[in-house]
Amino acid sequence: MAFLELAHVGKGYGAAGARTEVLHDINLTVERGEFVAIVGYSGAGKTTLINMVSGLAAPDTGTVTLDGKPITGPGADRGVVFQNYSLLPWLTAYDNVLLAVDQAFGGWTSQQKREHAEKHLALVNLAAARDKKPSELSGGMKQRVSVARALAVDPQVLLLDEPLGALDALTRAVLQDEISRIWQTSKKTVLLITNDVDEGILLADRIIPLSIGPRATLGPAVTIDIPRPRDRKAMNHDERFKHARNQVIEYLLGPGRRRGQPPPAPELLPASIETVAA
Repeated sequence: MAFLELAHVGKGYGAAGARTEVLHDINLTVERGEFVAIVGYSGAGKTTLINMVSGLAAPDTGTVTLDGKPITGPGADRGVVFQNYSLLPWLTAYDNVLLAVDQAFGGWTSQQKREHAEKHLALVNLAAARDKKPSELSGGMKQRVSVARALAVDPQVLLLDEPLGALDALTRAVLQDEISRIWQTSKKTVLLITNDVDEGILLADRIIPLSIGPRATLGPAVTIDIPRPRDRKAMNHDERFKHARNQVIEYLLGPGRRRGQPPPAPELLPASIETVAA
């Protein structure tokens, strides 16, 4: 049995008679310690998928299980990093992390909680910014705090919902390297949602395309057998990288959009797909 599993999952929204099935027959298995990326078009249902894993939404059909147990709601065994940071603006970076630690480890002493929060701020290289509030932090630094907060509760699964989507290209590259470094240190089970094919290949053990919606479903998984740590410059010349990217893009531009739907508008295409398809 897989550590995390979605079996024949479907999810829709809307009133009866006007209901739209967003996701259809989603089947996904993730092993303990594996890093899996789901890549697809905006609006295809990627966030809906991760919301069902986090417990923020329930499937209409099928089952979502973690370690053999059904997921019926949010829990400390799953940490989520959202695209919009979700930090409390009146708290410092340290206090945002400490609040999560206090909720997860209420039986610890104040010193234990403090040391744990400081450890995770240091893990994302923010020890020097511990006393700054979100308004004093850059977008990249805010997202580091979000990652530290999610990891500080020691979840079994880390869920990343397009966490770098709002960042500029240079900051995004830095945070990609940080996520890779942290994963190699913690070996947490990670499910990443992204619309950037190259990002998924850089970070994940497997990358899985999601077809265009409605009734979006997962395409064939592509295993990334490039050794870690991965060098983004060297990967551009690696035949394994080119082959993996082509497999994903061919699905997204081919079978992934051949579901009775017109071709997506250019702005709905992931940037890396636009580059390759141009």
